[in-house]
Amino acid sequence: MPNRAEKLRNKPDSREPQPASQEQPAVVATLAKPPGKTTRAPRKRPVPAAERAVLAPTARIKFGREVCGNLEAGEAREWLVTNGIGGFASGTVADCVTRRYHGLLVAALHPPVGRTQLVTGLDEVVRYAGTEGLLATHQWASGAVDPKGFLNIESFRLDGMTPVWTYALADALLEKRVSMRHGENTTYVEYTLLRSSSAVELEFKALVNYRDFNGSTHAGDWRMKIDPLEDGVQVVAFDGATTFYLNCAGATCEPRHEWYRNFYLPVEKERGLDDREDYLFAALFRTKLKVGSSVTFVATTEADAGLDGARVRAENADRDAKLFESWRVDNQKGVAESPNWLPQLVLAADQFIVKRSLPQHPDGRSIIAGYHCFGDWGRDTMIALPGLTLATGRADVARQILLAFAEYVDGGMLPNNFPDGGGSPVYNSVDAALWFFEAVRQYFAATKDGRTLLQLFPALGEMIDAHVKGTRYNIHVDPADGLLYAGEPGIQLTWMDAKVGDWVVTPRTGKAVEVNALWINALETMAEFARLLARPGGGYEKLSAKAQKNFQKFWNEDRGCCFDVIDAPGVGNDAALRPNQLLGVSLPVSPLTEEQQKSVVDCCAQHLLTSYGLRSLAPGEPGYQGDYAGGPKDRDAAYHQGTVWGWLLGPFVLAHLRVYGDRSEAMRFLEPLGISVHMYGLGTLGEIFEGDPPFTPHGCIAQAWTVGEVLRAMRELQNYRES
Repeated sequence: MPNRAEKLRNKPDSREPQPASQEQPAVVATLAKPPGKTTRAPRKRPVPAAERAVLAPTARIKFGREVCGNLEAGEAREWLVTNGIGGFASGTVADCVTRRYHGLLVAALHPPVGRTQLVTGLDEVVRYAGTEGLLATHQWASGAVDPKGFLNIESFRLDGMTPVWTYALADALLEKRVSMRHGENTTYVEYTLLRSSSAVELEFKALVNYRDFNGSTHAGDWRMKIDPLEDGVQVVAFDGATTFYLNCAGATCEPRHEWYRNFYLPVEKERGLDDREDYLFAALFRTKLKVGSSVTFVATTEADAGLDGARVRAENADRDAKLFESWRVDNQKGVAESPNWLPQLVLAADQFIVKRSLPQHPDGRSIIAGYHCFGDWGRDTMIALPGLTLATGRADVARQILLAFAEYVDGGMLPNNFPDGGGSPVYNSVDAALWFFEAVRQYFAATKDGRTLLQLFPALGEMIDAHVKGTRYNIHVDPADGLLYAGEPGIQLTWMDAKVGDWVVTPRTGKAVEVNALWINALETMAEFARLLARPGGGYEKLSAKAQKNFQKFWNEDRGCCFDVIDAPGVGNDAALRPNQLLGVSLPVSPLTEEQQKSVVDCCAQHLLTSYGLRSLAPGEPGYQGDYAGGPKDRDAAYHQGTVWGWLLGPFVLAHLRVYGDRSEAMRFLEPLGISVHMYGLGTLGEIFEGDPPFTPHGCIAQAWTVGEVLRAMRELQNYRES
């Protein structure tokens, strides 16, 4: 059954609530708002376009030669540009490919999935004043580094989320920036001559590919079809392949067909995967630049894509400014006291939101769990949604996501993931559905959108009914205590879902602590919704009261914290110290006493908290692994056995706030993770870190629930008023 690590791999009991009626009660009229008008409060004065550029965060992340001229430092920092439909471009500050996911055009051929690497990069040469400067950097399987274009990089910065390099060649200064058009599989590489005493000649070779973004190419005698066009070439990799285009207005173009073999990918070497690849030199472009002039290379799957890089740059700048404005208007008090890394995360949040069209919802949206390798996952989407959308003033997007996912409810469950190669969604998550309740609760709290609540209520009722009756993988409510049980041999159902072959690393079969905290909150949410919609809700209240009373079974008096799992087959109660119990404190309804809440927070702070998140298992526990290294089996074995997860900092901070009521202290916990936008994934927040100091980052360079939980926590902290 697919899991996150492999992506790197009858009638209800009469006492319980019945499925909701479709009739609209009169009370809804006082709550309902038209779809699309779901903002928290009336909008303030719109900010004129001329002011947006001042408000939008730009150039907060910048490096000089101390990083750019050091290959190790430059290749350790990665940039990411996305297109809103699942496609992306990504690389390093050193402009050197280090992993299989790097490329100028990784197109989503079946949005938001079907990601396919089409264009890897450009090999550029600048001729000026009788000298020749190389801009590209390549590492080869032989151990050679040639050319060494990183030595010519004077600076690198992010303009919003757009990577911008300046290359210094004598007195000439050449700027290069990479962007994508929103909603298209189109990448623009724009070169501008900022300074020189005469014109420069620019030549670049386009290196292409055609493979699944998780794969690698060893070309053999593969021959692609490359045909000339007015401003470039079109490429057909094989019969039935999607045609793509390489264009550059104002440049000459020569079609070519030469395989460059045995590029070395050092990150893949570290991951124990295929670390060599071949790329096809498909076209040679030549042009001249005068001071102040620009030229743009365009890689696209669109036959009629626009070739004006300046226009796309302006479109993207305006989009960024509008995103920032939405956040500013919806967070008027919080903006003034926000740390300087927070506006950058507002822009980073948008990179995860993608279009997922459905017949019933052509404007449906979803959330990519992480870049580079994840698609849209149900659990990740619901955890990340409040921070990525509600905390950034984009409630309309939250609504589109919730309505789209409601169409996929099956057997009371939400999909765990949508396979990147297409096909049916996979339902192997016990908590995705429960996080859906929490996302809907937060959406309604922010918008009071009764019309959307009325649309979602039947699906929510179906989910509760299915869990009471029992659904896949032995997921069912234990009638004896009202708690939720889940699991079968060989199946991983919680967020700790690593599996190596037939070995489930953290099976957590039984009654998991965070699952039952979510279950109780889902019941409480349904009881409140039923009251608002004038529907029967007594069954939800009774079951919640029963589950809350019996949640005390999780309390481990000896350790002063919660068991991670109770009633586990052959184990009984699992006393391993993990962070999952924090949800029993951070969620709105806590089934723990105030004394127990404080004990949980203190225990997690002392044994699990790090600068960048919480360890998934405490040091000293059996099976703890403080490093995250080696091949897939080694890394999967460590994934939830001590590895630090950034997203857990959100629940920890809010649990700490609940217990101690100290907003300033709670905010300070977020600062180290916030300023990490300057390392690893630039302008965004990554997935995981090693459990032992110095907590080296690994995994996805940009992770939706990490960014989302930091934004959500900051929003709640800024809105908190100390008594």
